[in-house]
Amino acid sequence: MDYKKMTETHQSCRAFDPVRTPDRAVLTQVLEAARLAPSACNSQPYHFYVAVDGTARAVGAATQSLGMNKFAGDCPAFIVVVEQPYNRSAAVGAKLKDQDYRAADIGLAVSQLVYRAHELGLSTCILGWFDEKTLQALLNTNARVRLIIAIGYARADDALRTKKRKSLEELVTWL
Repeated sequence: MDYKKMTETHQSCRAFDPVRTPDRAVLTQVLEAARLAPSACNSQPYHFYVAVDGTARAVGAATQSLGMNKFAGDCPAFIVVVEQPYNRSAAVGAKLKDQDYRAADIGLAVSQLVYRAHELGLSTCILGWFDEKTLQALLNTNARVRLIIAIGYARADDALRTKKRKSLEELVTWL
């Protein structure tokens, strides 16, 4: 994987092709990348719900309140990430060290998922704005919904936007 090239060309997609739904085999590959991500004590404290077709439309609608995420209506697929309990050793470590490792574990899994999707020619957008109660009812779960990944093929007219990132000097202190 050419990480520099991938990070320069990867962006959060805001213009999905509504008629090109990724097939199950491709979505399985991105989920496999997430499954293989490291996690505290191999706890893997997450579960992924894959929504396509009518369910995707319902998930997209649950992300669109107050004028947010208007593009989600055209997205053909979503992966909803819900938090799951730790395994015993991660739970003990979290309590002893006063750390919640689940957020980091979910971030690692989603990062690997997004980069694998990019390798396969898919586009993604990680969404944190959603109606959790609506999603819990749709998914028939009471687990905390943490993130939603819009996933599909970008429309041909979805131009790359300039990335705005802090400089390395602003983010790093060498000791």
